[in-house]
Amino acid sequence: MDANYKISRSSLHVEVTDRLREMIYERSLPPGERIDELGLSARLGTSRTPLREALKVLAHEGLVRLVPGRGAFVIELSAGEAESLFPVLGLLQSRCAAEAVRRQTPEDIAALDTLLASLENAVTGNRLTDYYRAVDGFHERLQAMAANPWLTRSITDLGRFLQMVRTLMPLPENRLRQSMAEYRTLMKAIHRGDADAAEQIVYLQAMAQQRAWRMLQQQAQETAAAQEAAASLQSQQEHYEEQIIAAEEALHAAREAFQTASDRFQSLKQQHITLQAPVSYTHLEPTRQAEISY
Repeated sequence: MDANYKISRSSLHVEVTDRLREMIYERSLPPGERIDELGLSARLGTSRTPLREALKVLAHEGLVRLVPGRGAFVIELSAGEAESLFPVLGLLQSRCAAEAVRRQTPEDIAALDTLLASLENAVTGNRLTDYYRAVDGFHERLQAMAANPWLTRSITDLGRFLQMVRTLMPLPENRLRQSMAEYRTLMKAIHRGDADAAEQIVYLQAMAQQRAWRMLQQQAQETAAAQEAAASLQSQQEHYEEQIIAAEEALHAAREAFQTASDRFQSLKQQHITLQAPVSYTHLEPTRQAEISY
């Protein structure tokens, strides 16, 4: 979504809330970031009043944290918080599926068949955004069939946090195929009218998502450890290279000192030879030569 798209003057409060929610899901407002009210108001083409009202709504939903005197901050889920989300949401969604099957009509089943086809097309094309859209549509239909406002409310509330986790959870192709197989199995249970089987299948789907999340976290930790090890090796290599350069410089300096000392030695040696050379007295008178020789 283009954050610079100007909002119309109608229903500002709702529109701004929806826009900010999507920006959080898309991480254009990253987790932990302080929200710049003035800058964001200018980007959205609104005053700060509807923006502040929207922030209050998002704070109530748990997507934003309001800190007195400091402003609003996008929430940041820990890895543990994200992991614990799947079984709770699984319990709610599986209960919803069971109630939906017990109340289903032929029209409901036909609508779910259509949604399943959309899901299959998204998986075949490996289109993750379309896949999530089809998944959400499928479960929204189950919620409508169950007609349980408390389940709908609870699933909707937790679903907001699931949206945040999804941006950190790129599904591998094999997980998409596995998910498609799970939805086919679920659809068979729905066609049979088997509420218990539908409930179990939906819960197991959530547990499969949790395992996928754990695997991604483990891979991220292993990647971070490998990067840290590589950085350490690079640092050691740079240190060794610096030591080699220092040793080469010291060796060069020692060679220069040795050459200087050698040159000095040769000079002194030559001076010594000159001093030790025999003295000739032939230029003196014979009497004087005899005296010196004596």
